[in-house]
Amino acid sequence: MSDKPVTLAAITGAHGVTGDVRLKLFGEGVASLKRYRAFCDSTLTVMNMRDDGKGGAIARFAEVTDRTAAEKLRGTALTVPRSTLPPLGEGEYYHADILGLPAVSTTGEPLGECIAIDNFGAGDVLEIRKPDGKRFMVPMKVDAVPEWDDARLVIEAAYAED
Repeated sequence: MSDKPVTLAAITGAHGVTGDVRLKLFGEGVASLKRYRAFCDSTLTVMNMRDDGKGGAIARFAEVTDRTAAEKLRGTALTVPRSTLPPLGEGEYYHADILGLPAVSTTGEPLGECIAIDNFGAGDVLEIRKPDGKRFMVPMKVDAVPEWDDARLVIEAAYAED
């Protein structure tokens, strides 16, 4: 496991006139983000954070005191080192650990690389880009992806057929 930065949220704009910002969350709610008071590559220090009731959050940073300063932060990613994330249970994973992994079939054929993870409501779906540039999607379920580790994904051969 590398200690690459993992993006937990992004600032989407200002909220009000006193420097609060709106956050788009990439984790499991505001509670999982509240444990962090500072972020990588950032001089922002969290003073207050609350749920916005819409799946995002509102944050106040010590260094941001007005709406103009808050607007300038639009697009800023809030990241933490991978090593600071909570440990995972059996069968759990962080998207940051899966993205970029090479994929092979259960028959040993190289399939490509995981380039995206989407969730349309029924669970995560991996997008694999083949060496020829074509792409296919596979559900992140044990029958489709029977194993993975920090070096590769193993995909059931039937899911990789054209």
